Amino acid sequence: MERTPSPPASSGWSAVGTAAAYAAAIVAFAYALVSLYWAVGGHGLVSTVGGYVAQFARRGGAVPVLVALAATAAKVAGGLLALALVRPWGRVVPRRWLLLGSTGASALLVAYGGLNVLAAALVLSGVIHPAGSVDRTALRWHAGVWDLWFLVWGSCWRWPRSATGGGRHAAAPPHRRDHRTRDESSGRPRPQAHPIRLPVLTLRWTPGTTNAGS
Repeated sequence: MERTPSPPASSGWSAVGTAAAYAAAIVAFAYALVSLYWAVGGHGLVSTVGGYVAQFARRGGAVPVLVALAATAAKVAGGLLALALVRPWGRVVPRRWLLLGSTGASALLVAYGGLNVLAAALVLSGVIHPAGSVDRTALRWHAGVWDLWFLVWGSCWRWPRSATGGGRHAAAPPHRRDHRTRDESSGRPRPQAHPIRLPVLTLRWTPGTTNAGS
């Protein structure tokens, strides 16, 4: 009895890579909405960012708007790049460019988010004592939301480029098993012999008479 060929192991990894690409796009577009909200004049959660961002937002003017718009455009571009790895319209971009872009984005986001989360955690835990005043509320938000967001985003980038072929290359069909015998000397397939049925001549004998029938 012939066994049913099992699906290739790469199909599972391709599914993981596709899901990770969509996750990276969702994270990017969600972060872009936050930046766009600040660009159009929203001030909610600006105080949780702290630093120069909060100062620029309080002063107003064109600079904070332009910075927020630039951040929005960069995050939207990152989301589109993630989708280009798994959507058919991504074929218009050379595959090598997509992989280089995703690799650079992953390295940058993981390094930036990871270092900031680590630094904030060390300060909050008392391991590091920085000089001057510390906005602990902003640090908590950076460690638990803003910089962690970058870290998760960058981590999602790793799977689309390593676990999937971009979602555009169909898996090769399983190799069909060759049931024909092979020549031991050359290793080439040898046609299988088919039996030939011949008519059988049956003889019946009775005393004094010989009958032949087929």
